[in-house]
Amino acid sequence: MAIPKLKGYALPTAMDLPDNKVSWAFEPERAALLIHDMQEYFLNFWGDNSEMMETVVANIAALRDFCKKNNIPVYYTAQPKEQSDEDRALLNDMWGPGLTRSPEQQKIVAALTPDEADTVLVKWRYSAFHRSPLELMLKETGRNQLIITGVYAHIGCMTTATDAFMRDIKPFFVADALADFSRDEHLMSLNYVAGRSGRVVMTDELLPSVPASKAALRALVLPLLDESDEPMDDENLIDYGLDSVRMMALAARWRKVYGDIDFVMLAKNPTIDAWWALLSREVK
Repeated sequence: MAIPKLKGYALPTAMDLPDNKVSWAFEPERAALLIHDMQEYFLNFWGDNSEMMETVVANIAALRDFCKKNNIPVYYTAQPKEQSDEDRALLNDMWGPGLTRSPEQQKIVAALTPDEADTVLVKWRYSAFHRSPLELMLKETGRNQLIITGVYAHIGCMTTATDAFMRDIKPFFVADALADFSRDEHLMSLNYVAGRSGRVVMTDELLPSVPASKAALRALVLPLLDESDEPMDDENLIDYGLDSVRMMALAARWRKVYGDIDFVMLAKNPTIDAWWALLSREVK
């Protein structure tokens, strides 16, 4: 009935991501970050020194830093340390008393401690929108994209993504900034969101960075292609199914580092070789 003791696993990489049904471009000025249930209680099920969780926390911290620097609002969910039976209701049947048994573990983990500019929402059910002002706060600030990170991917995070979608808020489900009971359940949540309620991405896709090598560029581009065959470095990526919307999203991302990169520049010579030549230049 309670959450089991958990073991770390290999986090999804770009090659593990499912095909997204949507190709929404990430727009920082329209986005908000959700750090979901990253409380000591939930992370302690992996025990101390979990390399997987250290990576997840580091990825969430990198996203939080980016959001802070770009005036993107940051929201947290946190279950209260005291919950009446009426408030907890069916959660008691499914998970037992939960956090109420360990109230000293209610705090957000130290590496992700909220500051005075952040909003911490009381978490009552799987969805962060349930009994919370999240939807109203997003819409009042003109935000219709929600970056979702945290635990557990196939429970609260996936449910929140689906709930956001039904409220016309676009979820960006960050595969390597989520953690779950197991790799199978983690991958299941990615498949569900990619096919039904949002866009699944990697942390690096949202950060203002460029690939560190031609191999990293290839790893980023391959999941965006429709063809099963892999192109050579000098072959036209459009011939392999790369569409204009995805190319525009790449241009918008790389323009944060190289201000002269735009869609036209990428479309003029859409090959791995040509793009690497652009991205391997010294930043002025």
